[in-house]
Amino acid sequence: MSAALECRGLVAGHGPVPVLRPLDLTVEHGTVLAVLGPNGAGKTTLLNTLAGLLPRLGGEVLVDGKPLPRGRPRAANRAGLILVPDDRALFTTLTVRENLTLARRAGAPTLDEVLDMFPALRERLGVAAGALSGGEQQMLAVARGLVQKPEVLLIDEMSMGLAPVIVEELLPVVRRIVDETGAVVVLVEQHVRLALEVADNAIVLVHGDVTLAGPATGLAADRRRLEAAYLGGVEAGAA
Repeated sequence: MSAALECRGLVAGHGPVPVLRPLDLTVEHGTVLAVLGPNGAGKTTLLNTLAGLLPRLGGEVLVDGKPLPRGRPRAANRAGLILVPDDRALFTTLTVRENLTLARRAGAPTLDEVLDMFPALRERLGVAAGALSGGEQQMLAVARGLVQKPEVLLIDEMSMGLAPVIVEELLPVVRRIVDETGAVVVLVEQHVRLALEVADNAIVLVHGDVTLAGPATGLAADRRRLEAAYLGGVEAGAA
């Protein structure tokens, strides 16, 4: 059985300038991959390249063993690579219900199934997305990703701009998404501890290179090695 997502020698960047150097990555079905690292490490560049918004500079991206064309966001979306961007990209003048129903594809989780994961949205169905709180907007952004029937859900900085108490409530939903829908989640996240709690595996990116990779539980248990990886230290490497 093919991996849900695979990168082979992926090189990514803006224009001709590489930001992410040759990356080999395999994400199996039914798993969460946390992508960690300091600001400017190349995490968002990775997600935007996987989603086809940035044309890759080299290498291959495969979904269920099928290679994706370079820089074709519609093709990536049709293949099931669904991006939840850090700015959420909601239709702010449309209601919660309209944001979800317009995006929903055949065979995707129903509106009720998605609202079971985000019950706070049930009472806000008739409210314009722009009038929601930051936490509610993030719930809606992820919910809208789910109704597009993702094979791979790419979530960029789910916690951006949110209070820690909201983050504590939201991140565990990532685990539920994988367990209940079977979709893979690739999660870029600044809250390292919480990300490792919900992830199966993790990588740390620093200056476009993977400085540490391995099971999330192992990385969480070895804080010294994790800190060294963030700093590009000599103790980093494969876990």
